[in-house]
Amino acid sequence: MTNTLLKQTISMGEALSVSVTGIIVVMIILALLAVIVVLLSKAIRAVESKTRKKNAGKVDEKVLSPVVKETKKNNSLKALPETQSIGSLDLYKTDEKTAAIIMAIVSNESGIPLNRLQFNSIKLIEE
Repeated sequence: MTNTLLKQTISMGEALSVSVTGIIVVMIILALLAVIVVLLSKAIRAVESKTRKKNAGKVDEKVLSPVVKETKKNNSLKALPETQSIGSLDLYKTDEKTAAIIMAIVSNESGIPLNRLQFNSIKLIEE
């Protein structure tokens, strides 16, 4: 039983046609995958934004300083002026700019105003 396709040859035009068809199919599939990735990205962002809005008022108790925990417990959260803060800060092997960035990130992620947070110290940990 011999295969008749093995003995056949195709012309240059047919070979080119098969090659172009294969390239077009691959490009269409890649375009579809790109569209799927974009749609999944948008769906995930929508879910994350809904979750953030839902949890916007909630604060993780683990990131709160003892002073803030005590004032929350006593329900005596008096508004501080924006230029006043709670306590002082000791810096070890770090500069003020880096410490300010760290404090801003903690304030943003916890949802607590920066002047309500108490940082005791910030230390650079060398690896």
